[in-house]
Amino acid sequence: MKIACIGGGPAGLYFAILMKKADPSREITVYERNRAYDTFGWGVVFSEETLRNLKGGDAESQQAIIDSFAQWDDIDVHFKGRVVTSTGHGFCGIERKRLLNILQGRAEALGVRLVFEAEIDPATIPERFGDCDLIVASDGVNSRIRNHWPEHFRPQVEVRRNKYVWLGTKKVFDAFTFIFEETPHGWFQVHAYRFNEDSSTFIIETTEEAWRKAGLEGADSAATVAFGEKLFAKYLDGHRLMTNARHLRGSDWLNFPRVSCENWVKDNIVLMGDAAHTAHYSIGSGTKLALEDAIDLAARLNAAPGDLRAALAAYQEERRVEVLKLQSAARNSTEWFENVARYARLEPEQFAYSLLTRSQRIGHENLKLRDAGFVRSYEQWLASTATGRPQQEAVPPMFAPFRLRGMELVNRVVMSPMAMYSAVDGTPGDFHLVHYGSRALGGAGLIFTEMTCPSADARITPGCTGLYAPEHLAAWKRIVDFVHANGEAKICLQLGHAGPKGSTKVGWEGYDVPLERDNWPLLAPSPIPWSPRNQVPRECTQEDMARITAEFVAATRMADEAGFDMVELHAAHGYLLSAFISPLTNKRSDAYGGDIHGRARFPLEVFRAMRAVWPGHKPMSVRISATDWHEDGLTADEAVTLARLFREAGVDLVDVSAGQTSAEAKPVYGRMFQTPFSDRIRNEAGVPTMAVGNIFEHDHVNSIIASGRADLVALARPHLSDPYFTLHAAAQLRHDRQPWPRQYLSGRAQYLRNVERDLDMAISV
Repeated sequence: MKIACIGGGPAGLYFAILMKKADPSREITVYERNRAYDTFGWGVVFSEETLRNLKGGDAESQQAIIDSFAQWDDIDVHFKGRVVTSTGHGFCGIERKRLLNILQGRAEALGVRLVFEAEIDPATIPERFGDCDLIVASDGVNSRIRNHWPEHFRPQVEVRRNKYVWLGTKKVFDAFTFIFEETPHGWFQVHAYRFNEDSSTFIIETTEEAWRKAGLEGADSAATVAFGEKLFAKYLDGHRLMTNARHLRGSDWLNFPRVSCENWVKDNIVLMGDAAHTAHYSIGSGTKLALEDAIDLAARLNAAPGDLRAALAAYQEERRVEVLKLQSAARNSTEWFENVARYARLEPEQFAYSLLTRSQRIGHENLKLRDAGFVRSYEQWLASTATGRPQQEAVPPMFAPFRLRGMELVNRVVMSPMAMYSAVDGTPGDFHLVHYGSRALGGAGLIFTEMTCPSADARITPGCTGLYAPEHLAAWKRIVDFVHANGEAKICLQLGHAGPKGSTKVGWEGYDVPLERDNWPLLAPSPIPWSPRNQVPRECTQEDMARITAEFVAATRMADEAGFDMVELHAAHGYLLSAFISPLTNKRSDAYGGDIHGRARFPLEVFRAMRAVWPGHKPMSVRISATDWHEDGLTADEAVTLARLFREAGVDLVDVSAGQTSAEAKPVYGRMFQTPFSDRIRNEAGVPTMAVGNIFEHDHVNSIIASGRADLVALARPHLSDPYFTLHAAAQLRHDRQPWPRQYLSGRAQYLRNVERDLDMAISV
């Protein structure tokens, strides 16, 4: 087998080593554009996981790499004059030049031919390497081979917003060190780590706006170094910063390119390492991915040496999935560093926790495994901020109390509003009593009703609940009284108007499917139907809006009479008020259309009218769709502005949902996929938020609350499958302060025994 590796970075070299070691008869050549044993860069970071993965490769080079490692467990976060330290993270650093020298030496020892100062023109590949069985394109992030056949590899290169410069220093950092300094120009941050006995990598990063304001746009290497040395002098202890900018093209300052490719294979040419994909340096995984690419492809080729096509196809399929997972985590990490100013309002403890969990690969329980002492101390601090008094006991974040005006919740778990389609002429019945009552008994701190309508023509379906008749008030009061009499849960009434999504069948007969008969007329900001099969709504007039506002006010008064602890205005999911907010459905030219201030005008009028009659000691929230998942829809900046407008109108909590505002939406689903919207609104608009959306584990809840991405967490489907989600979570976390109904205490004891038994069995296995 004859192999040409074009690019002598970690991917190409390690692949050559593995293939030559498996079969010395193979003719393998590595072509590298740089001079022999010459490279640029400072240190490369590996995790303990990467080291374990290397065990599937070459033991000799692995040992040489290990012998050259600088190892540490700690992460130090310098912020607002404080240092917050977490341990147990298991990092290793090695000089990039040393790593490549080890791989080059090992490759030569095995008989791999290394050709340096070889610039390969992709156009010559078919002729020059026509006798090769396999051509590995490991020529880096700016791969000439990938870019020569863009119609085939279909690369996507997303240039990230922040500017960064890769420097070195003789100051030895014994922990992975993050430094954050605020300047008149904006925030600058450092990623620093030791990679040998006397040197450290020192990456400075900032927003492009701050970079320009600081006068760095035209700065040469000397000016860049001088700026960094002055700004971070107290961390350098007199040491200088070093640059190897002679190896870089153009400015020392760069923007990180996120590379992904639809195809990795063309005939017998295969992409590997940065040529196929990149992952942001903030999670230190570029070299990890390159080495794992090499291990995977070599293993497949060695297992079936006669079927190159199948091996390349399997490599692409397997590695693409793994890379996408890591790139997703890297995207989260990248966005965190691009928005440091968003988190600057956090206290150092929470800022550090947010940093540590930024990629969402590390959750609360995982962090506890790494550093139980840090998590215990942090849980005490978080509980103290919630209660306003020192806490001696560590409390899982989801069980910290939370207060909105005069309402105090025993925990942060919320049963999300979910349509049940089981009312009769708007009246909730026995089903609703059991449904809400059982979830209240199940331990959630706050129970939300389904969207309840202030008039018959405001309903989504004939099965939706209402609050516009005396029998509705009596039925809801019965439910509220049960909740209050049998536990510590609070209950919130969600009020909403279906607008253009009304007059449809109940959910199990098909979502948004129009009724076959007895339809009622619909209202909307503009005469735009939800879909071609739904009826065209009539555009709201001033008289319509006045009547609807009055109906919301009347329902709000009845909610207080029924004893509800809180009221939420539903302004999301494409219903009437949401349709006013979205530019996709609001095409008005009057004062209720136009920019976000005009489009939010009517929802704000409704909210203010409700707030005026709702008791001052009781809180109110609003549910919004923070994105339409549509390129012409609501922008992220508009969502923050919308939250600020509601905060100024007196809202106490923003319930942050997303989408369901357009039949043409293209949502991006995933674990906790809507939480980033809550994060941004909470930390930029300065208003408490509730996160919702594919949150299904208690670890998700703890991580979201602890990191400051939301103040409350709402779970929908998990509460349908397990009404006692919160009680079970308390038992699994060994939190004995969560109250159980006294009638169920014997069940609690058995459940705790079962938890301990399952844990013992897991340990023994």
